[in-house]
Amino acid sequence: MSISSRFTVGVHILALIELNKDGISSSEFLAGSINTNPSLVRKIIGMLKKVEIVEVRPGVAGGKLAKDPSNITLFDVYKAVDVVQEEELFTVHENTHPDCIVGKNIQNSIAPVLSAAQLAMEQVLGSVTIADVVKDIVEKETYKIQ
Repeated sequence: MSISSRFTVGVHILALIELNKDGISSSEFLAGSINTNPSLVRKIIGMLKKVEIVEVRPGVAGGKLAKDPSNITLFDVYKAVDVVQEEELFTVHENTHPDCIVGKNIQNSIAPVLSAAQLAMEQVLGSVTIADVVKDIVEKETYKIQ
């Protein structure tokens, strides 16, 4: 299992909008960079618009960031695109055998560890902004470090 690609696609969209703010960032343009369908791009932009991360107008190509990129964290994007439900990054299998020593204890044994892991991931995502991502992309392109 992995986190939905909607997360990285959302980050890609925001970085590209920021880097192309003087041009038109239509869903077709964005989809070309992501190498995906424009309808997926429109769906994700709709999710980002709902939480006021992007501004778009119906019938008008392109969009812009609704906030300064330094005020949009990767955790904001993660939450906006419904990657996982609250506190459900990890799912522990259910209906284990109640007479088995492992079966009857596994959920309570690993749940605290999984919660701590999710919290740690969310804290890391909260410490990185779209501005950080854009800066890194520009530096990599400038110095051709890949």
